[in-house]
Amino acid sequence: MKALLSSTPVLWFLFLFNLAVAAAAPFLVDGVQGVMTAVGMGVVSLGAGVGILRGQRTGGHRA
Repeated sequence: MKALLSSTPVLWFLFLFNLAVAAAAPFLVDGVQGVMTAVGMGVVSLGAGVGILRGQRTGGHRA
């Protein structure tokens, strides 16, 4: 499972999908729930982005 979650295509999907949801959540969900959804999805997106950058720095693909 760890190898699947750390693969580059999965990290890109997590990064882009969660970034889109984080950007849209405050407009689609009212109040504190929308803000907290945006914060949570933003944190996941940042984590995936860091994983992408670490993979590129260490030479690309991990098996």
